[in-house]
Amino acid sequence: MPYIRAAPAPLAQPGHASAPVLTPAPASPAPTAAPLPTAAPTAAPLPATAPATAPLPAADPPAPARLPNGDPMLATRVRPPRPPAAAFLPRDRLLGRLDAAALRPVTLVTGPAGAGKTLLVADWLARGRLPGPAAWLTLEPSDNQPGTFWAYVREALQTGVAALPAEVGAPARAEHVEPSLLLRLAAWINARPRPLVLVLDECEHLDNLRLAEQLHDLVRHTAGRLRLVLVGRSEPLLPLHRYRAAGELAEIRAGELALNRAETAAVLERHGLRVGPAAVGAVHHALSGWTAGVRLLALAAQEADDPEAYLGRIDAGPTALSDFLLAEVLRTQPAPTQDLLLRCSILGRVHPDLADALTGRRDGRRILDRLHQDNAFTDALPDGWYRLHPMFAGILRLHLRAAAPERVDELRVRAAHWLAGHGQYRAALDHAAEAGAWALAARLLVDEFALGELLAGRDATRLCALFTRMPPTEHSPAAELVRAAVHLTRHEAASALKILEHVEPLLPAERTPLQLAAVLVRTGAARLLGSAPLADRAARRAEELEHRVPAELLERHPELLTLMAADLGSTLLWHGRLDEAGRALERAARAPLSPTTARLRHDALCRLALIDHLRGRPGRAERRVREADEEADRSSLPPDSRTEVRDLVLAATALERDEPAEARAALHRMTGGRAPGHDPVVTLGSAVVRARLHLAEGRPDSALRLLDETRRHGLADRTSDWSRERLAVTACAAHLAAGRPGAAVAALDDVPTLAPDSLVVAARARLAAGRDEQGTLAGLRALRDDPAVGSATRTRALLLLAQAERDSPGSARLLTEALAAAEPERLCRPFRESAPWVRRRLRGLPHLARAHGWLPADLRPPARDQDPERCPDTRPVLPAAGAPVEPLTGREREILLCAARLLSTQEIADELYVSPNTVKTHLKSVNRKLRTANRRDAVRTATRLRLLDAP
Repeated sequence: MPYIRAAPAPLAQPGHASAPVLTPAPASPAPTAAPLPTAAPTAAPLPATAPATAPLPAADPPAPARLPNGDPMLATRVRPPRPPAAAFLPRDRLLGRLDAAALRPVTLVTGPAGAGKTLLVADWLARGRLPGPAAWLTLEPSDNQPGTFWAYVREALQTGVAALPAEVGAPARAEHVEPSLLLRLAAWINARPRPLVLVLDECEHLDNLRLAEQLHDLVRHTAGRLRLVLVGRSEPLLPLHRYRAAGELAEIRAGELALNRAETAAVLERHGLRVGPAAVGAVHHALSGWTAGVRLLALAAQEADDPEAYLGRIDAGPTALSDFLLAEVLRTQPAPTQDLLLRCSILGRVHPDLADALTGRRDGRRILDRLHQDNAFTDALPDGWYRLHPMFAGILRLHLRAAAPERVDELRVRAAHWLAGHGQYRAALDHAAEAGAWALAARLLVDEFALGELLAGRDATRLCALFTRMPPTEHSPAAELVRAAVHLTRHEAASALKILEHVEPLLPAERTPLQLAAVLVRTGAARLLGSAPLADRAARRAEELEHRVPAELLERHPELLTLMAADLGSTLLWHGRLDEAGRALERAARAPLSPTTARLRHDALCRLALIDHLRGRPGRAERRVREADEEADRSSLPPDSRTEVRDLVLAATALERDEPAEARAALHRMTGGRAPGHDPVVTLGSAVVRARLHLAEGRPDSALRLLDETRRHGLADRTSDWSRERLAVTACAAHLAAGRPGAAVAALDDVPTLAPDSLVVAARARLAAGRDEQGTLAGLRALRDDPAVGSATRTRALLLLAQAERDSPGSARLLTEALAAAEPERLCRPFRESAPWVRRRLRGLPHLARAHGWLPADLRPPARDQDPERCPDTRPVLPAAGAPVEPLTGREREILLCAARLLSTQEIADELYVSPNTVKTHLKSVNRKLRTANRRDAVRTATRLRLLDAP
């Protein structure tokens, strides 16, 4: 829009007539808010807090749906606007076009601002001339993020069509949506009895190519069951050329939206202007059928002494038209209305009470309602709010900045106070930041107990970018705590703690939000540094403060306590305090599920899986990972946002089953080929699992070099007794693999060996070196009999005891016991570590070898030593009918039924609306439960055991 040369009357104070252009309004005896002059008088100061306003209606509405970043959805955006009853002109010729267009998958309605696009489609919906139920969504620039967009589409469908089944799911992250969610949505649409209409208003905001591709895929997968109506000023990024070529696109363009001469006359008449053909022709020629321009011009002409002559003065030039609309149309409004419109132009949506807060008066509701009734500048929204016409609001903002630039920031601060006081802290924060009121912006974030969103929420990237702009000269307590949190997002724990040491003594003891924000920063720093003292201190302080936080704020921001528990659990895990770590991580994993806690819960579940692995329970660890994956799928967490610990656990369990290729693939997924990040638990775990992979591949010296590199560089400034134990025990195993028992024992000098798996490795080294054999065997027997010891650790202890018994009957019994302990989880690695002895011993026990066909072929006797008909090398041993089999889950049974139909992995994924990786994980679990090697054998076994019969 060209800059406005002719300014309207300055914003006069209430009770005064409009003043001449560029002339300050006369002073009022007792104004409640200073006027906005076009000159530059001294601005009246704003109060430090929001002015008192009339309360909003007291009725408690239903809890609004939430966006992926935790914000409530705006109900007004999923409801079509109501055409004004008096001045609105129905367009029958265009309604007929829409009736015909709705028979095609895509309809495009495009034209300039004010062309009448939105009201035309809203009127079409209101008349019920549709092929099926309809949903409406008004888009905004923030919807360019896939997760936000599809969350709003989902809410629009629920509002206008029907409630979606829970299994369809909802996006959990603003920047991403899982493809499986869109497949489930398409399946739901295809199952509807009638086609449905989805209107996307202001679709010009869709300029995200990936999002356009997803919307195109939905249109393609629904095969005409979805009728998409796109309304906007320009074409979106959808492949419209394909739709045109296929005859699937109907279009209504600006030329058709433009009023013809008869419609122009009808609009003027609906505004009470019965003028002659010459005046109608002049208006029609000057405005080229621009609907909004005709309506605005009609409003101005209503006040003229001679409307016909007034309409004949309009200049057809675009700049002159802009000048005319501002100077002539706005001038027809009373001074209080002009003042309100200019002040409220900084807002996209305005509530009457918010307008009063900006003007300092009490006439906002009356003025906004009158403007809506007159169809001038504003649209009434269903929830009591109003929206200024975007084109006119833009003109007003330009004029406001030109006439009174020093007042713009003051108005934004007023708006921030009011919005914060009415539960809209995000909008308040944005206005405060835009005004450069950083102390207020930081206080809003901290007082809302929302600092966790900057560290772990879906809005973290935007909030970090926002507060990165905060100048270093801002030193309020809240600003310093926010600055420390920003340092944590960059993994700068030392910088965060330096700020905390300076600001923490200055925090008032009664200010719970500030105190809890300091605790949150401390737990985050403790996790990065691996500092148990820091974590313990923070945990004690958090327990003291938690009961002082209002319950409704904790419900609104569940990520706060979840993040603290997750950070505490990870830090305690780093120090080997597995029981305490497990309790903290269980709290995080069972926190209320929300878009801001989905990733924290996923990470906590995977760390609990890591604890299971460390306790020698790989099967249980893998089940935890599956649980975490299923929850992540339901929450639409994208793969790149899932924790590295997931693949670390999968790599470790793959090694226990002697599957080095799968372990290598999991490690590659974990880091994408990069070095581990800043989490000490991940850094250590990655090094240990990689070293064990080297051992599995017969490269013990490479394992030792990797461990030494990790000790000297990866963990140089973040050591703990537990990390030293993990590295030393793995080095001991490497020396044993290299045939150096003396070096293996020496590797454990001055290092505590407290964990059960560490005790087993140490015992193996001492037995190999011939040291303290009786005491070592006693320790192994204690591990064998300890019910808390996991299957992997017990299997290794039993194998060592069996080897110590040589070839006695006791040895066979212990070997049988070890095989029984390992069989449910197919733990091959312990037997591989003792391969020469296991191979020799099983030659003398062929019946035992035959009973355990899951062992690697090279550990069992050659086929010629066995019955060819039952050779496990050539035919898998199947469970006997009626033998105990671990029950299949419902999802595993569904996947196995699909496999019985000879569907591929991708076809199964498409049919069940899950990812191919999820299908593979479930098939692997099925093979383990049924003791089979592939899906064909699994189907055969499940069929024989009648596991696939209909319940």
